[in-house]
Amino acid sequence: MEITPIDNTFGAAFIGCEVAGVLLGVSLLQALFYYSQQSDTPVVRTLVGAVIVFDMVHQALISHTVYYYLVSNYGDPSTLSKVVWSLLAEVLFNGFGAFCVQSFLTWRIWKLSGTKIWITVLVILLVLAEFGCVVAFGIIALLRVKTFAELAAELKGLSITVNALAAASDVLIAGTLTLLLQGSKTGFARSDTMLNKLTLFAVNTGALTSLCAVASLISILAAPDTFIYISFFFCMGRLYTNSLLATLNARKMIRHAGDNVHTTTGPNLSFSFNSIAKSFTRPGSFISAKKQVPRTELDIKIDTVHEMRSQDYRGHHVSSKQEESRSEYEMAHSSLTNLSHVDNDSTISVPSQAHFEAV
Repeated sequence: MEITPIDNTFGAAFIGCEVAGVLLGVSLLQALFYYSQQSDTPVVRTLVGAVIVFDMVHQALISHTVYYYLVSNYGDPSTLSKVVWSLLAEVLFNGFGAFCVQSFLTWRIWKLSGTKIWITVLVILLVLAEFGCVVAFGIIALLRVKTFAELAAELKGLSITVNALAAASDVLIAGTLTLLLQGSKTGFARSDTMLNKLTLFAVNTGALTSLCAVASLISILAAPDTFIYISFFFCMGRLYTNSLLATLNARKMIRHAGDNVHTTTGPNLSFSFNSIAKSFTRPGSFISAKKQVPRTELDIKIDTVHEMRSQDYRGHHVSSKQEESRSEYEMAHSSLTNLSHVDNDSTISVPSQAHFEAV
């Protein structure tokens, strides 16, 4: 009896399973680094752990699927027309992981958007719609589908919807984060450098997963009788996990990149906004304000060398230390006044912890 070639069906599923396994190994290494190097809140650490667990369960299910068809029932063509339960259940765990990552990013959009609640609401609706379709697909498939013919007849439309919503959600999340981060620029080199790097990670996060969803969508439309779309779907959850962990693990690198960028302004002053706020009430303490207030990650340092005068000012002499301190205070106050009142409706936005975790 002639055996039908399975290269573009179970062969494609086998390749997808292998690639997903490699990506799982990468995500496990990233998770090990995350738990050993990062100190996030218990909620974030629990979310990362949950995503890893979902990925491991998903990998076990797709491995069972491939083993069932290619090993346990090798040489039995009649089995190839039936759908094994693990192939249907894996959809749910892939969806659980994607929902966790997208919910985390939606939360960061809410923190960055401020009063623009409608942006967050739009993202939430799209993410919930995708998750609802995934759950509906998994439940209907487990209860009613027994063969691949039934799967194609009853759930092809829902499968297309899931992939389309996944691509739309990822593009919307990445685009929204990009606009919010770029809109937070202050004009200072240090903060702008960090925001540019955060934007790059936001774009990469959405690009990988959305491209995978689009590839799965195109495959199911162009080649519905093959399992090429399944191979892409197998890998989608791993891309979500790796994108999330890469972003979380890169925050220290982004902060250090910002620390190496210095901005010079005005008459050679060195201060932070936190210390300036306290020193305004005591002009004589301005010089020592930097020592009184510890440096934090949120400070935008406007660093210059503490050489009190440049060559143009060497010919000028100050009669006393008090006059020198008073002069520095007045110049700093004037500098901040210019920064703060260029536009009465504008504010100086400082990259906060939310910015570092927003991607």
